[in-house]
Amino acid sequence: MDKSTARKPRKPQLNLEVVERKELSPGMVRVVCSILNHEDYQDITPPEKYVKLVFFSDATLAETPAGEFPDYWSVRESAAPEDLPVTRHMTLRRYDAAAGTLWIDVALHGIEGHAGPWAATAKPGDRLVAVGPGGKWEPDPNASWTLLAGDEAAIPAVLANVEALPETARGLAILEVQGPAHQHDLDDVAVPENVEIRWVYRSSQQPGERALVVAIAQAEWPSDLTGVQAFVHGEREAMKEARKELFDRRNLDRSQVSLSGYWAAGRNEDLFQAEKKLPVGKIL
Repeated sequence: MDKSTARKPRKPQLNLEVVERKELSPGMVRVVCSILNHEDYQDITPPEKYVKLVFFSDATLAETPAGEFPDYWSVRESAAPEDLPVTRHMTLRRYDAAAGTLWIDVALHGIEGHAGPWAATAKPGDRLVAVGPGGKWEPDPNASWTLLAGDEAAIPAVLANVEALPETARGLAILEVQGPAHQHDLDDVAVPENVEIRWVYRSSQQPGERALVVAIAQAEWPSDLTGVQAFVHGEREAMKEARKELFDRRNLDRSQVSLSGYWAAGRNEDLFQAEKKLPVGKIL
């Protein structure tokens, strides 16, 4: 088959403008963006939606006429290697169709990189480009019990999935943060009556332990795991430990579990994405 014929359809470019920035905790901010070309947004069913934020080189921005947005796909194909755009995967906390806005909750990891520094200084009127959305996992509304678990990078996805559960759902959502001061106000989250939100803290974990994995192991699992579903996303090495708990101890079938490493400690995203193809990057 011709490679051009087999190429996946390109995700649409979204031209965004920041309308609000809100500090959720000392380590996370929410940037609300208006989709200026809302007619190009192609929504998807999975609540775990993600986009790629695009960061263009200074040279590309200098060549772009004032008031216009660079065309990501054109720049990607024509720019010199040193001027290729950098992309960062970001899970959407919420898509508001009526308002034409995206909520992008960003974990801050210092002053290096791209997405974190952007979110730390974002202000109304700032413009940027994103590509997407994408996403795969959909919670089964008929599941007998649901486990949703993640660290800061995955909290937006966990909460989006919580809101997608039916009112009759039963389950547990485990959110890992550094400490009590890093908890978020969840007043705007629609949580089913029989789904518990539980915060756990890295600051209190013992050496060699992963707070998120310990909480998963100590959760009040149903005695009958038939019909159980689990969505567990976060730091890569923690996910490898979670894999043992979910598959070796609980004997869940892979069809019951969405397990993914969103990031890896000590790796920037470029290296992290490259390692996904190597043994060190494999979760399942």
